Amino acid sequence: MQIQKVNTHKVKINQTSFMEKKLDVKREWITVDAGGRILGQVASEIAVRLMGKHKATYTPHIESGDYVIVINAAKVVVTGNKAQDKIYYRYSGFPGGLSKQTFAEVIATHPGRVIEEAVKRMVPDNRLRRLRMARLKIYAGGAHPHQSQMGEQVSENPAA
Repeated sequence: MQIQKVNTHKVKINQTSFMEKKLDVKREWITVDAGGRILGQVASEIAVRLMGKHKATYTPHIESGDYVIVINAAKVVVTGNKAQDKIYYRYSGFPGGLSKQTFAEVIATHPGRVIEEAVKRMVPDNRLRRLRMARLKIYAGGAHPHQSQMGEQVSENPAA
């Protein structure tokens, strides 16, 4: 019986990870219609777009996300009894300066704050978060002043 010798040395293949450069980043303007959609689902989609994770060229340490315009922020909904039970806290920094409001109160006075807080808590807390949040534009109604930058329209509303 003859034994064949198997070639055991490995062939080196040049496999390097793609790392996007700052100068190669191409930003788009995306419009998200939040009317009638669930807060957490909208915020999750916005956070992914702000970070750039939907792109094939995503690099964690490079700011490669898109500009996101959110319209109809006043019409965002929450499930269950969260409209009365969900509480937003703000602290002024002074003794006794803790104020709290329910979701219904905040959405009535400052509708953009609800989406902004939800997205802010979904974006990683690092040096890039402030840059990412600066590209988020939230409007309570259907009109916005960024008509010249109109890009992709995202209105995936499963309820409609």
